[in-house]
Amino acid sequence: MNSVSEPNPPVTMPQCKSLHRLSGQIALVTGANSGIGRAVALSLAREGAAVGINYLGGRDAAMAVVDEITQFGGQALAIGADVSDERQVEGMFSQMLKTFGTVDILINNAGLQQDAAFDQMSLAQWQRVIDVNLTGQFLCARAAIREFKQRGVRPDISCAAGKIIGISSVHEVIPWAGHVNYAASKGGVMMMTKSIAQEVAPYRIRVNSICPGAIRTPINRAAWETEAAYDQLMTLIPYRRIGEPEDIGRAAVWMASDESDYINGISLFVDGGMTLYPGFAEGG
Repeated sequence: MNSVSEPNPPVTMPQCKSLHRLSGQIALVTGANSGIGRAVALSLAREGAAVGINYLGGRDAAMAVVDEITQFGGQALAIGADVSDERQVEGMFSQMLKTFGTVDILINNAGLQQDAAFDQMSLAQWQRVIDVNLTGQFLCARAAIREFKQRGVRPDISCAAGKIIGISSVHEVIPWAGHVNYAASKGGVMMMTKSIAQEVAPYRIRVNSICPGAIRTPINRAAWETEAAYDQLMTLIPYRRIGEPEDIGRAAVWMASDESDYINGISLFVDGGMTLYPGFAEGG
């Protein structure tokens, strides 16, 4: 869509000077070949991290992210793996360790939707969403924590032994009819994040999640690409704009940096106020 015909053009995000807050660190971002994952990977790389670009389908898109990172002087590696497959996850981490030596940051972003009315939802639709969105985060977090615990803190690199950031959703707390499998998976991510954080905090491992609201990505194009759809979406967002993938990238950088070292086990909502119950803004 060109800028003339697009009813809601992307917000021009201010360009913040890189502080290289992640210099010397190694990050793995799952589902990093498009959308939120791509933006997070680019943001981490601009702050000095070497980044593993995980993908399942779309190798060309993953390689494009790698090329973009290398063009501005960063390091990146594309790794194909299905995060719901234990063997493939172990292979992905082995490849990261072989190439970069360790992993300091895991961004558990890979996820999908398979929507249906509840009484029409197949077991396969339920299971695939749970497998990727919840079990995938479990498998990747487990592999990362094993590496963090055996390596320990590298004080010249970071205050923490490791950082895990799960990409959840506002739908870990907002019910979503017609998307029961997705909402259930994100609710599971919330409690898994908090429980892992509680368990591994003594090892100086931080585990948090970022909960995006409506973000301008291909997965929800129908919600923002027409003027009517965008106007309807704005009734749910007090801040009156859709989020951009870079909004999540900036939050991920901060959560992965030592600037947030005392933050552990939280859900950070990046949603323009979607979780503020906008229906009660008037006449409550």
